[in-house]
Amino acid sequence: MPDPRNLGGRPFRAPDQPTNGGRRAPRTRAEERIDELDVSPTKLLADIELLKSELETTKTKADEYLAGLQRERAEFSNYRRRTAEEREQMLGLAGEDLIRKVLAIADDFDLAIDNRPGDLAENGWVEGVAAIDRKLRALLDSEGVKAIEAEAGAPFDPRRHEAIATVPATGRGEGEIVDVVRRGYTLRERVLRPALVAVAAAPEPGAEGAEEPATPPRPN
Repeated sequence: MPDPRNLGGRPFRAPDQPTNGGRRAPRTRAEERIDELDVSPTKLLADIELLKSELETTKTKADEYLAGLQRERAEFSNYRRRTAEEREQMLGLAGEDLIRKVLAIADDFDLAIDNRPGDLAENGWVEGVAAIDRKLRALLDSEGVKAIEAEAGAPFDPRRHEAIATVPATGRGEGEIVDVVRRGYTLRERVLRPALVAVAAAPEPGAEGAEEPATPPRPN
């Protein structure tokens, strides 16, 4: 029978084959670790259950982290929306304040044009002022500013008009507008400044045209 030899050319021997005068050769660290491994079905099942438990724990933590991240993103999105709304509101308030100042200038143009002397009606300088007033009105209109309808004889609307005086004996019905003291304006369908008006008062008792109170019937 041929002498079996390993790859190094040395005679092959089994791990437990005694050498050196009957003494067993020392075991390597790898061989000792292999012997220490427990590959029994019970141990394997226990390891599998442990791995499953660790996997479930890891998935639970991952779900918690994901939910937390989603909450943070939602809160940040709400914060950005609130910040944008507040910024737009601040810009809107600043714009309204500027428009109110421009309306004060428009009031001065109204007074100047309405009270111009009759002999200057065809004057070129007056026509130039009127042209500037028209440009100012066009600018306000482009920004969504509209004049509130208010004229003598129209009914008083407390949502759009502000009564600064009541005028008796005007020949108009109670609550009708007698005169417009200052124009009012809306900004994008919202009242920016109510129109200042004088309103007809109720007729005084006994005045001409006033209704006489009914005479109570005499007792029989």
